[in-house]
Parts: sequence; C-alpha cells; structure tokens
Amino acid sequence: MELIDFAAANLSFILTLVATGVLAGLLAGLLGVGGGIVIVPVLFFLLQRQGVSAPSAMLVATATSLATMIPTSISSIRAHNLKGNVDTLLLKRWAPFIVAGVLGGSLLVTELDGRWLTLLFAIIAMLAALNMLFRTGKAAMFAKLPGRAMQRLMGGGIGFFSAMVGIGGGTISVPLLTLCSYPAHRAVGTAAAIGLLIALPGALTMLLFGTTPTDAPIGTLGLVNLPGFLCIVPLTVLFAPIGAALGARLDGAKLKKVFALVLLITGGRMLWQLLPAL
Repeated sequence: MELIDFAAANLSFILTLVATGVLAGLLAGLLGVGGGIVIVPVLFFLLQRQGVSAPSAMLVATATSLATMIPTSISSIRAHNLKGNVDTLLLKRWAPFIVAGVLGGSLLVTELDGRWLTLLFAIIAMLAALNMLFRTGKAAMFAKLPGRAMQRLMGGGIGFFSAMVGIGGGTISVPLLTLCSYPAHRAVGTAAAIGLLIALPGALTMLLFGTTPTDAPIGTLGLVNLPGFLCIVPLTVLFAPIGAALGARLDGAKLKKVFALVLLITGGRMLWQLLPAL
C-alpha cells in the first residue's frame, strides 16, 4: 500500500525517470554514447523541478547515474565481447589506474560542492559535443598509443573525471583511443568494460561515504537515489538493443550531429544556470 501511495504522489517524477531510461537506452544503442551523458543532465534538471537545490541535484544525479551503469555495462560487455571487441590486454594494463582514479574522484565528490561538479560536467559535455561535430570520421592525430607511463596517466584521468561527473568512460576513453589510431569498434567495446570499472567502485563509494543532502528526494541512500535507479535501469537495458536495431537503418552520422547539438545546448544551459553562483 505504501508503494502505491508513493507512486501516486510522485507520478510525474516516476514517469520522467521512465522516459529517461528509455531515452538513455535508445541513444546508447543508436549512437554508441554512454547513458550517463543523458541521465546526468536529465536528472539534474528534473530534481530541481522537484524542489531539490542545484548543487544537491548534481550530486544525486552523478551518483545515481553511476549506479544505473553497473547492470547496463555488464549487458554491453557481453554483447561486445561476443564480437571480439573488448581488448582484455589493454584493460589489464589500465584497470588498476582507472579504479584508483575512480576512487579518488568519487571520494572527492562526497566532499565537493555540487556546483563544481556541474561546471565540470558542462565542460566535458560541450567538449564531447564538439568532438562529435568536428572530429568524427577525421584521421587520427597519433600513429599509436603512447608509452606505458602515459597510458597509466590516461587510465587514471579517465577514471577520475568520469566518476566525478557520472559518465561511464566512453565519452572520454573512445575519443582518446581513436586519436591514437586505435580501431573505433575496439574502442567502443573496450569502453563498455571501462564503464563497469568506473560505475561499480564509483557508485559504491558514493553510496557508502556520501552524505545525503537535506533536500535530497525521497529514497536517496548516500548520494544514490534508489527510485531513480529502479526506474531507469530496466528500460535502459530493454531499449538499448532497440536503439542498436534502429541505428542499422538510420543515418547514424546525422543523428550523432543532432545529439551533439542538443548536448552542446544542455552544457551551455548548465553553465548559464551556474554563472550567478560563481
């Protein structure tokens, strides 16, 4: 009975979470972008409509996004691994540094004001959009991956910044790898595994060590909103294959440019909202 009462009292919130899961799943399958790049800004603006302050909304959106990526990453890894697109050797080299970066970034999130996370997400989102608009299909800048020391730095940086803004790593790792003449299909498949290395320790850290904001929405444990997790995950998993099937029929390049423009506007809107507070 309490569950029914909760659903009735928060119907618009739940429906928007469901729509977020559908959209994230479709875009993940259609364009090969991580769900976090969709989930974080939608939750950020949605939670504010529910009366949550912007800094608290960003903290909860970041942690909840990471939590949703745990099951979706596992599903994605299986699909890419069947095609032989997961580079296990690269993962073995990078994994300790990715996880170290994630733990550092996640612990920092539990201490930071959400406004700094909003600024960082907006910058990363806009850079990702510009990369989609102007770098897609262009020749690589480097003939091969750098030496081991630089690769370790790359792995640590991917983990650190991805955890801080609630994205799975593909947004950062795929462009970095393809800049170094790494095959795009292998980059996307390996990024799925990197996403799990980011999502699992990142979400757990924010769940266990995050202090729940006083204005956080109902059902928030640590910094993770459980109703958000439960509404988004099943639909993301369900609609990702549908998005992939649609992607085979539609012009992916044009769709990616449209998404990039939306992402650019979203990042700009987040920056605009943030300006009075800086």
